[in-house]
Amino acid sequence: MASGQRLFVKITRESLPQVKDKYPFVYLERGRLEIDDSSVKWIDAEGNVVPIPVATLNTLLLGPGTTVTHDAIKTAVAANCSVCWVGEDSLLFYAAGFLPTADTRNLKKQLELASNGEESLEIVRKMYAQRFPDAALVGKTLKEMMGMEGHRVRALYQQKAEQYQVGWKGRQFTPGKFELGDVTNQVLTACNAALYGIICSAVHAMGFSPHIGFIHSGSPLPFVYDLADLYKESLCIDLAFSLTRDMAGRYDKAKVSVEFRQRVVEMNLLERLSEDIPHILGVSDARRRRK
Repeated sequence: MASGQRLFVKITRESLPQVKDKYPFVYLERGRLEIDDSSVKWIDAEGNVVPIPVATLNTLLLGPGTTVTHDAIKTAVAANCSVCWVGEDSLLFYAAGFLPTADTRNLKKQLELASNGEESLEIVRKMYAQRFPDAALVGKTLKEMMGMEGHRVRALYQQKAEQYQVGWKGRQFTPGKFELGDVTNQVLTACNAALYGIICSAVHAMGFSPHIGFIHSGSPLPFVYDLADLYKESLCIDLAFSLTRDMAGRYDKAKVSVEFRQRVVEMNLLERLSEDIPHILGVSDARRRRK
C-alpha cells in the first residue's frame, strides 16, 4: 500500500521526531522492541535499528507482527509512555498498559464531572454544541438533547442518500452478522469500528477512561462512543454513502480501508482529539506535552 494511503508512516531514523518535538504517538508494526544499553530500540523486519526516545513520547502503538521484551515495556512505562496493542494502522484497539503510579489527574477530573449532574449535563451540551452550533441547548435535558440528535442523524442519513442517489432503508446492524447488512450499513459498521479503535487509543494515552461516558451508558466504551459522534458525519456517514455509489452494490474491504484512512489523515484526527478532549472536559491534559 502506498505511504500516502497509510494512517501512520513507517518509522525510520529520518522520520523519528527529535527530542524537542514532544511527539504524542508513534505506531510500530512487524518488528521487535527491545533494550539496548538501557534505552529502547526498534528493529524492523529488514533489520534496521531505530532508537525510540520513550521519555518524549505519550504513547507507543504496537501493531501486527510486533514482539516486545519485558525490559522494553518496563522502560517505556517508567518514562510514563503508554503502550497500546492495536490492529493495523491502529484501526482496532486490543489492550493498553500503563505505569501503576502514572498521573491520574485527568481520570479523577473525568470521574468528578461524570458524577456531578449539572457538570455532566454541561459536558453533554458542549459535545452537542460542537456538532450543532446553531441548536438551542440551554435548559435542555439529556433526554431532550438525545432526541434532537436522533432526529438530526436520521435527517442526515436521508440527506446523504439523496445527495449520492443511494437507496436507504435505515441503520441496521446485527452483532456477529456483518454480511446481513446492505453495502451502506456494512461500510458504516466497518468505519465506526475503526474510529472507535483510534479514539480508544487516544483516550487511554491522554490519561482518561473510555468507560466513563456522559451521553452513552450501558455499553463497554461509552466515552469513546460520545467522542465518536463528533467525527462520524465526515469520517463514516458521508463516506458510507459515497462508497455505496462507487462500489455499485458490492462491498470492497480494501477500498473502504484506504478511503477511511485517507479521511483520517486529511482531517488530522489524532491532533483534533488531543485538542477536543481537554477542551470538552475543561482540563489541561496532564499527560500531553506541548512544544
